[in-house]
Amino acid sequence: MKKYIIKAAFAIIGAFTIVSCSDDFLETEFSNTEEQAPITTVEKLQAFTYGNYATMRDFNYYGNYFITTSEVRSDEMYSNTRSGYHNAIMNYTMLSTNAQSTGAWTAMYTAIAKSNIIINTADNLSWAQSANPAVVSQKVKHLKGQAYALRAQAFFDLLRLFGQKYTQNPAQLGVVLPVKYNPSANMARSSIAQTEAQIEADFAKAFEYLDGNSNNSYGDKTVLNDHSVEALMSRYYLYKGNYPKVRSLVNNIVASGIWSVVKGESFVSSFTLNNSASNSMFELAVGSAVTIAPSLNDFYNGEGAYKNVVVKTATYNSYVAQDVRRNAIGASSGVAGRFLNGKYPALASDNNIRMVRYEEVLLNGIEAELNGGSAATALGYYQAIHAERVKIVPYVAPTVVDINILKAERSRELLGEGFRMWDLLRWGTNLPKNISNGGTNGTVNLGNNLLAFPIPQSETNVAGTAIVSNPGYDN
Repeated sequence: MKKYIIKAAFAIIGAFTIVSCSDDFLETEFSNTEEQAPITTVEKLQAFTYGNYATMRDFNYYGNYFITTSEVRSDEMYSNTRSGYHNAIMNYTMLSTNAQSTGAWTAMYTAIAKSNIIINTADNLSWAQSANPAVVSQKVKHLKGQAYALRAQAFFDLLRLFGQKYTQNPAQLGVVLPVKYNPSANMARSSIAQTEAQIEADFAKAFEYLDGNSNNSYGDKTVLNDHSVEALMSRYYLYKGNYPKVRSLVNNIVASGIWSVVKGESFVSSFTLNNSASNSMFELAVGSAVTIAPSLNDFYNGEGAYKNVVVKTATYNSYVAQDVRRNAIGASSGVAGRFLNGKYPALASDNNIRMVRYEEVLLNGIEAELNGGSAATALGYYQAIHAERVKIVPYVAPTVVDINILKAERSRELLGEGFRMWDLLRWGTNLPKNISNGGTNGTVNLGNNLLAFPIPQSETNVAGTAIVSNPGYDN
């Protein structure tokens, strides 16, 4: 990792925005010298932690492309390729110089670099709020727990995007796994198994540090806590097919009683609520002081700047007329097709980015219960969602849920939120090759090497690099 990770991820921490709502988006800047010097105070450790959340909302990451890529390569949405966006992604014509691949790699390893700085900081820090060692220790663990969780999530996202899990490549390579700040590192890609082991170790450490921590705040959804980490873990272990683990995690979250399925009449309006929706477990703070361009709202909203990502007609027709989620899908005054105006309403792009909603957790639980668990528990989770989505009078609760119902329900509930391509792949389903008018031009089958993004040429062209490219590009 001689060039890209060092220059773009380790060294360039740069100016960042503190993202906690309670801090009112105060700007905090550190010079490069100060960034690389040992952190000696809790205040600075907290600033790095909040800066890490800011990194994850980059438009190359959760601020846009990581989410929209999963949708335009799926069976529920497509890109009309307005202004050229998503053309190479949807047509599978990327090169190793593609800006979207390069941008994702950079943003994710920047998040990992910040996590590494936090994790490897000494524990004996000073703190203006307390000189009590036990109190300081709890605070430091709370911050480091968040860093472990964010590093786990970034490694997971890198693995899904760049790893060879769904390709025919027998090497089954994962990604590079830096766990310390080391500007001279020249690391090779680890295997998928090694990458997954690191993700699991990081999530386990995050939960260890956050479980029962007195600094957990379930009211501030922009900061991770023990249960929101469990929610992220349930997503990962669902991908892994570890259904007993998913069942346990979902049960813990449900038993906490902290979150609830948002009421049907509030479904659309809930997406306008920054840090206050009853179903939001974790979100990235944005706010009016932050500019993300192009943003999710620019692409998903029919009145946005680009109006680029469109709901397929079959997806829209999958909702019954009385389904409140259908109300989130609207038209554009200037472009044909239906858009997710209700889920991405702010044309100023200052809606927080929903990272985990309680409904996703229940859907994870349904799938896990249907795979070796309790059919009754799965039905209970499904009924909890269905009762607040399908407002037929008189209402009749569903009496059965199976895997096909679950798959359709995940699409209806999580439409546009960046899950569908990954769901199709882990279910063993080939991807449609979408075209810009909403049709398809064949499929991209499991095993195709192009299912893994290209490793950026800026990384593999460095003399002596240990990083191996993904095959199928630049031929």
